Order: sequence, then C-alpha cells, then structure tokens
Amino acid sequence: MVLFGIAEIITGFRHRFFGLTTSPGPLTAYVSAFIGASYATAGVFFLAMRKWAASVTLVLLVLVIAGRLVLVTTGLYPTTTARNSIAMLAGTVIVVIFAFHVGLRRRSFP
Repeated sequence: MVLFGIAEIITGFRHRFFGLTTSPGPLTAYVSAFIGASYATAGVFFLAMRKWAASVTLVLLVLVIAGRLVLVTTGLYPTTTARNSIAMLAGTVIVVIFAFHVGLRRRSFP
C-alpha cells in the first residue's frame, strides 16, 4: 500500500506514469497527491497490526476508492483510452482487495 501510494503521488505531480496519463493542472496533482498520501498512510497504519489501526486503514482505503471515483467522474483522470480505463479499474480493484484483506485480518489483531 505504501508503494502504491507513492506511485499515486508521483503520477499526480508528473501527470505520467508508465505510459498512463492524467489531466494536467494543479487540481489533478492535489487530488492525486491526497489519494496517494491516504493510500501510503493506510499502509503504514496497517503495519501497526492493531485493531484500531486496521480500522483507520479501512477508512483511508475507502477515501482512496472515493478519490479515484472523483478523478474519473470529474474528468481529472481521462478514460478516453482503453489503457487508462483498464489501469484505473485494475488499480481500484487492487485497493478493494487490500480493503478485504485488512477487514479479514483485523479480527486477528490485538
């Protein structure tokens, strides 16, 4: 999660990452940086392996999913190419998988 968050931050400010593009402009950069920071912070909290930290992680991951939806619905992340659309879908699925994993592991934490 930490690495994916850092990648989101980089993508936001560079507007390009492994051939994927975002709309240029400061709003895209700030929204993407917020999403990336939330994603990375979720990873750090999860490493604490405590129930309360897992709960915070889940909230942050929900923010990441919501932020990704905002990027797409406002046009800040263009889905005009199949590559961008698939990347957004795959990235969101990965966040959802992390959320399920955290939810399942949360019960085993002290």
